[in-house]
Amino acid sequence: MTESSTQAKNKFYVTTPIYYVNGEPHIGSAYTTIAADVLARLHRLAGEDVLFLAGLAEHGNKIAESAEKAGLQPQEYVDGMADKFRSTWKALDISHDEFIRTTEPRHAKAVEAFFLKLKDSGKVYEGEYEGWYCVGCESFKKESDLVDGLCPLHNRKPDWVKEKNWFFKLSDYGDILAEKIKDGEITVLPEARRNEVLSFIAQGLEDIAISRRSAKFALPLPWGKDQTVYVWLDELFNYCTAVGYADDRENFDKYWPADLHLVGKDIIKFHCIIWPALLLAIGEKPPKAIFAHGFFTSGGQKMSKTLGNVIDPMAWTEKYGADAVRYFLLREVPFGQDGDVSEEKMLTRYNGDLANGLGNLFSRLTNMVEKFMDGDVDEYVQSARDLKEVTDSFSRLDFAGGLVKAWESIAWANKLIDDSKPWELHKTDPDKVKELLKNLVAVLHDIALRLAPIMPETSDKIRVALEAEKIVKAEPLFLKK
Repeated sequence: MTESSTQAKNKFYVTTPIYYVNGEPHIGSAYTTIAADVLARLHRLAGEDVLFLAGLAEHGNKIAESAEKAGLQPQEYVDGMADKFRSTWKALDISHDEFIRTTEPRHAKAVEAFFLKLKDSGKVYEGEYEGWYCVGCESFKKESDLVDGLCPLHNRKPDWVKEKNWFFKLSDYGDILAEKIKDGEITVLPEARRNEVLSFIAQGLEDIAISRRSAKFALPLPWGKDQTVYVWLDELFNYCTAVGYADDRENFDKYWPADLHLVGKDIIKFHCIIWPALLLAIGEKPPKAIFAHGFFTSGGQKMSKTLGNVIDPMAWTEKYGADAVRYFLLREVPFGQDGDVSEEKMLTRYNGDLANGLGNLFSRLTNMVEKFMDGDVDEYVQSARDLKEVTDSFSRLDFAGGLVKAWESIAWANKLIDDSKPWELHKTDPDKVKELLKNLVAVLHDIALRLAPIMPETSDKIRVALEAEKIVKAEPLFLKK
């Protein structure tokens, strides 16, 4: 095995999309960020060199519009929004290693280097664009993309624009991208999204504009003073900026290509087609994998900052705790699918799965170990139950499936206590009670280890209590609401 292959095996570079700051953090952005955090924690536990990137997209017309509405200069506006995102991720126990903002000088430097190399590739040319442009999406739209003349994602009429731009020869990359996706060099998941991308490529790729003439609050094109960098290309390159593309080639070579981009299904064209093609054009490797998750809905309607039906994750975190929110979002909807979320559903999971399930097992088990064994569990009896499938499911991004397996073990343990009635059995066979409780401590300790990436604070509380020299009845993990 070569040094480079060993390096690739031992590193894990995972990214979230960088979120537009035209609105505050919401449950949808929290969902993706929590999923990335779980994977980062899981790979760290496996001893790998992990780089977990989160960040913000701070350029573009819709950012300028939001700043104007707030009565602020764009930079002043994005600085304030960045503080809100950082506070939210801290409250949700997000363990990102890098937090990038596209208004940072290091990013401007990297984007300039990227565009100059792209121009040198011979894959760009001057042309004219005429058509629809949705400021909400910051993307060009065909008539077929619209529903009743409106962008279906933002429920607004796009602007008709006609301007001279610079274009990238995306049409040259259809066969190359299709081959790389089919042979697994670029993995697109879930399968439905892979098929969607391949179908889109099969229809024939069109060249894309890489600059704008009329954009507000945007990076300048390195050549041509009347042009700015198309905001989506600015944003996509954040993944390279963060690992040192323009200023630390050694670090860049250590972590690039990204092992996994986590994105919403509405931006797979940018991440699975445009982004890999641009990287190939400048002589860099494409990302190894892109996973596109589904959308949350509220009352059957997609959550959107534009539509104003978003849920504030901070409000839920303050009420239920970070671990409960992390658990609910990854348990309620299988990752990759659409699903409806509400506080009513959150409360049901909190009281049922957490308070009555895991919390009840922890409280009654620590109570019985203290009462019937004087808190002394000198060694754990090895449980026969296999919980490896829990972490295997997390590795496959089947978070809901892994949590189902964990809660099957929790339910089994609670039922075993109910059926065995240690409080009665202790009167006639105290040794059997000790063996039973040791087994249950082993099971719960193993569950806590498996849940650490998703519920880090809860996992720590359980393990600290069970690893103590004397186990005592513990405070409830979750107070029923």
